Amino acid sequence: MKFATKAVRAGIAPDPTTGAIIPPIYQTATYTLEEVGRDKGFDYSRGSNPTRAVLEANLAALEDGQYGVSFASGMAAVDALMRLLSAGDHVISSDDVYGGVFRLFEQILKRYELSFSYVDTSNPESIVAAIRPNTKLIWVETPTNPLLKITDLEAVSQLAKAHGLLLGVDTTFATPYLLQPLQWDIDLVVHSTTKYLSGHNQLIGGIVITNRADLYEQLKFFQKSIGASSSPFDCWLTLLGVKTLPLRMERHSSNGLAVAQFLEQHPKVEKVIYPGLPSHPQHQIAQRQMRAFSGMISFELKGGLEAGVSLMNRVKLCSLAESLGAVETMITHPASMTHVSVPPEVRLKRGLTDGLVRLSVGIEAVEDIIADLEQALG
Repeated sequence: MKFATKAVRAGIAPDPTTGAIIPPIYQTATYTLEEVGRDKGFDYSRGSNPTRAVLEANLAALEDGQYGVSFASGMAAVDALMRLLSAGDHVISSDDVYGGVFRLFEQILKRYELSFSYVDTSNPESIVAAIRPNTKLIWVETPTNPLLKITDLEAVSQLAKAHGLLLGVDTTFATPYLLQPLQWDIDLVVHSTTKYLSGHNQLIGGIVITNRADLYEQLKFFQKSIGASSSPFDCWLTLLGVKTLPLRMERHSSNGLAVAQFLEQHPKVEKVIYPGLPSHPQHQIAQRQMRAFSGMISFELKGGLEAGVSLMNRVKLCSLAESLGAVETMITHPASMTHVSVPPEVRLKRGLTDGLVRLSVGIEAVEDIIADLEQALG
């Protein structure tokens, strides 16, 4: 099946009892067993639920993967993946990661004797230089949040295999429609289903997808044992959102490119970061491994922080909000919002300045989005 067909149909069958075309919400905590020691695969919804199983099959199919494990949030998905490691293990991470991931690594997981090195994974040589005898995992965001760095997944996958390392990739900004990491034999793919996959700002969720049965079994055990599994209703809402994912991502991407081109030509804009622009340092890699470039843009204005804050306070159509990947255009100040937990000296060293603005371009008429930015720029 083609991707658009999978988005609507994969893992989904009419309800055998009623013929309902949309999978039911199995809003139940527990299940009646036929007899002791015999059940139909469902006993308690923390570990297994029919609505969740449909979502896991659907999202795995979108990645051309075998297994999906759904969690209550994107951060719960990342945390579960990190539980594949043991005390004393070392992780090499993209330096420009989501602030919540940095907080998890630095303020929680370090307490359990995991160690982390942060490097620019768009440069494979920096990964090689960071490998230690106890390195077990390479953790990559592509595109990164919020500087939109692009990592060559084929090159990093070959590197990971050569050194016997697990490779986990978060492609929330791209979605499976624009980028499918498993084609390069990557071990684990993570998405925050809160964002583009559900697409409507109505739920929190996460997913880990893999082709490795051994990793799947461990992740399912974590899901059941820790209890950070996604609710039936959130799974059902995500399935509804996924049905329109290809259509939405086409519009997010076309709008994103148009807005990025507008900003790049504006006299008050100092710099625009968007993988679809030839000015992006990894534009050619993005062209090679992505179908299109999504709706995420970061930019800086002439005048720095003061100009950026003024812009964000003056927009009318764009919503000043923490999240991204929804049908509404949202504007964010990473230094004080999504990445406030990253120490200022660390942010600045990585290029995340106080004046950086992140824009999640929605699916509204692009003329209206540009008009709002134009009036806010003054």
